[in-house]
Parts: sequence; structure tokens; C-alpha cells
Amino acid sequence: MLKKTGLAITASLLTLVIAQGATAAEISAGKLKSLKAEAVAGVENRAKLAQVMNDKIFSFGELGFQEVETSAYITKVLEENGFTIQRGVSGIPTAWTATWTHGQGGPTIALGSDIDCIPKASQKPGVPWHDPIVPGAPGHGEGHNSGQAVNVVAALAVKDLMLKQNIPGTLVLWPGVAEELVASKAYMVRDGVFKGVDATIFTHVGANLQTTWGQPSGTGLVSVKYSFHGESAHSAGAPWRGRSALDAVELMNIGWNMRREHLRPEQRSHHVISDGGDQPNVVPSEATVWYYFREQTFDAIKKNWAIGDKIAKAAADMTDTKVSSAIVGTAAPRHFNRPMAEAAQKNIEQVGLPKWTDDEQAFAKAVQKNVGSTKQEGLDVKLKGLKPPEEKPESGGSDDIGDISWIMPTITINYPSNIPDLPGHHWANAISMATPIAHKGVVAGSKVVAMTTLDLLTQPKLLAESKAYFTNVQTKDQKYVPMLSPADKPQVQMNADVMARFRPEMTKYYYDPNKYGTYLEQLGIAWPVKTLTPPAGAK
Repeated sequence: MLKKTGLAITASLLTLVIAQGATAAEISAGKLKSLKAEAVAGVENRAKLAQVMNDKIFSFGELGFQEVETSAYITKVLEENGFTIQRGVSGIPTAWTATWTHGQGGPTIALGSDIDCIPKASQKPGVPWHDPIVPGAPGHGEGHNSGQAVNVVAALAVKDLMLKQNIPGTLVLWPGVAEELVASKAYMVRDGVFKGVDATIFTHVGANLQTTWGQPSGTGLVSVKYSFHGESAHSAGAPWRGRSALDAVELMNIGWNMRREHLRPEQRSHHVISDGGDQPNVVPSEATVWYYFREQTFDAIKKNWAIGDKIAKAAADMTDTKVSSAIVGTAAPRHFNRPMAEAAQKNIEQVGLPKWTDDEQAFAKAVQKNVGSTKQEGLDVKLKGLKPPEEKPESGGSDDIGDISWIMPTITINYPSNIPDLPGHHWANAISMATPIAHKGVVAGSKVVAMTTLDLLTQPKLLAESKAYFTNVQTKDQKYVPMLSPADKPQVQMNADVMARFRPEMTKYYYDPNKYGTYLEQLGIAWPVKTLTPPAGAK
């Protein structure tokens, strides 16, 4: 029940919301319980599909905007199961939607999850120390290989029940392309890809089975590239004739680092020099620095972005160069839906965490020890529960699911396919991601997603409460603030050179489920792992 505060929802308001929006085919509590049991069985019956999808996407290991094999594979599975695919949405070749409708009317529920991976994170699964599949290549060092397996299996289980019980509604699946660049979801929102969707369930890998509501810890951001344009010259013969774009980059970085002291401690900002010139004896005529400006509110993000622009212009003025900028992507500060989260939490408590074996716990503890984790307690065995949002959320990372959370009721469900207390964005986070640990976590997450989707499809009151919370609590005083202009375009060329360099070798290691039961089997890695101590010289 929502308390009698600003969260109160009257019966008349619920009736109004139901009347104005898509309606669910309401069924009794007893019938819903039975349907959920069937959905859980449907997920369990597809555990093999979940494992194959998880392992196959892991083997592709594709960076943002270059998820070619990943998207082709997922859409093929969905197309074979009756979904209609729209490819290349928002001008992004690897972005798509997959839609399936039954009956007339009913809610439209979207299921999303990210698909890209991390640079230089190639890692053999099931090996508790650094052992890359292809040295230097990208890999799933966050675990984005698993979320689409969660969603597809859940959607297929729900689809069966919609047909069997004649439940009207629409399922829409979609990928988070280039999430590590936070560079696709805001474009999809801007372009109306989610028009007509009533609610979104997003899934993301974690180390527990949980969800949240309100504003979680973390930030939103804008990702900007500043390109400086100067004049080349011989660095020794006539340096006075040159105007160094690299000098401008360095001055911008110095300026920002000086200003950083006088910004809110909650801000997070980081940069890399993505183009620093060609060689030392040529004054760099072109140089680029890439910044993330992170903050906790729309206004604070835009304020810091404006400061960055000002410092970039000053650096150009000091070096007699010119500067231009391009947005790579944006991420709104997240805000998740309370009624949806409370419904999902009930399902989480029914499903519970997977039952980990002694071997799995020993493996997890070995990984934690080998990477120097302060906690070496193995896999979580207790649910964290649903807690109210912190009065003052901590700063931290960003996710462009935030943009979607400001246009419709949205929650994120985390599922336990990874090992706790690892560095994140690191090869160590790939170690579990094609092992039975990941497979169990995917199945657990898929059960919760299927059950929560059924709640939204069959409980009009829940959908009405979710929309009322969105309208009268979340967006009462703060509306969505788009940070993209109509002229901004997805930077789809990014990472093409890296994938072109590594893909020929990576292709040799793509998982073939027709020959091997698991990816571990294909790689010749025995499970359970008996040797947990790294050899001399290994990380």
C-alpha cells in the first residue's frame, strides 16, 4: 500500500488512469498465482536456451555500436518465435525492436537490456585469474552478455501464457546499444521509439536479485568530444609556424582539473585524449579530448557541461586554435517506479537466490582473493530486500536507462550472475559470465521478469498505480530534460577500428552450441574448477 503522503492515490484517480490508458485483462489473485507458477515452469523449461544465449553472446564480445553478431543472433531467435523485428532504429545499425501482439488492446510492456562489452576485457570464463581468450581484445567485463537471455526467455514464457489464456497485450524487446558509451537510449527516446509503451522492465547483471525505486545512488551525464583544430609545422625546423591542437587539449585538461576543486563533491568527471597527434616531429594540427561530465540532477549536469565548454573555448583562445564539440551520448539521472518495484519485489521473494554449490562458492572466493577484493565472502546467499531511496543518494556511475525512466514507469531488475566485490569494467567481471553461476542467475532473473510482466498485463490497478506515481510523484516537479538536439547523431563509427583489428581472431572462438554443450566445454575448461591458485606471473 502507498502511504498517505504525496504518494496517496485515490480510487477516482486510479479509475481515470485506467480509463485513459491501455487496460490489463484483470484476473483473480488465485489465477495469477497459477499463471506465475506456469511462467516459472516455462522459464525452467528454457534453461538450455538461456545458457546458450548467454554463452553465445559472451563469445561475440562486441564493443558499443559494433554489436553486429550479437544483434543478428538475438533478432534471429526472436523472429523464429514470431516477433516482428524493426532494425536500424534511430539510425543505429545494431539497434532494433522486436514486437509481438496478442488480441486487441491490453498494455504494451517493454523489456530492455544492454549488449555491448568492455575494451581490453577478454577473459576465459571459469579461470579465476587473468587469462584472455584473445590478448588485448574486448570482452564482457561487465556481463552485458546475459541480460538479453533473461528477457528473451521471460518473454517466450509469457507469450505462451498470453496465447493459452487469451491475455491481450504487446511485448516489445529492445537492446541497450553502446551503453558503455551511454550513447543510444537518449536517441531512441528523442526519436519516439518507445511511443505507446506503457511500462519498461530493464534488466542488468548484478550479484544479487533485487530492484529499487526512487532515485538510486549514481549520476546522470553528458559525454562530449572536444576537437581542436590548429596548424601543423615541423616541430624542430619551424615550430613557430604551428598552432598545436594538442597544447589546447592539455590546457583544457589543466583548466578542468583546476576547476574541479570548486565543483560539488558529488560530481564525477573523467577524460581520455582520443587523438593526441600523429608523431612528435609534427606539430599536431588536430587533437581531441573526450569528457564525461556526471552530476545528480539535470540542472547540475548542464551547468558543468557549460563550464567544460567555457574552458574549451579558453584553451582554444590561448593557443590560437579553433574548437568544435560533438555529443557522444547522454544519460538522465535515474528514477524508478515504486509500485512496479514493490510488485517485482514480491516476485523476487518468491523466486529467491539460486542455490550455490560449495564448488561455486569456493570459486567465487578464489576470484575475490586473486583480484585483491577487501571482502572475500563468495556469492550472496541472502536477498538484500527493497529499501526506500536514500535521502541523499551517493554519487557514482550512470546508465542511460535514466532517459527511459523519465518518459514512462520503469524499473531495473538486477540478477545474480556476477561475483560480488569485483572492480567493475574489468576482465575479472567476465570470469563468471559464461559459467553455471551466470546461468543460474539468468534463470532466476528471467523468472522474476516473467512474473512481473504478468502482473502488468493482468492487474489494471498495478498499471494505474504505476502511471499515477509517474505523473503525480516522479514528474510532479521535475520533468524530463532532453540534452540532445535534433541535429545530434549517434556516433555509430566508434569502435569500428578496434573490432576490425580483433574480430578475425575472436571469430575463431565463437561458441558453437551444435558441437558443445557449453562455452566452457568448447574452451576445454573443466567445471567445477579444481585449481584456484594462479600460476606464477598470472594476475
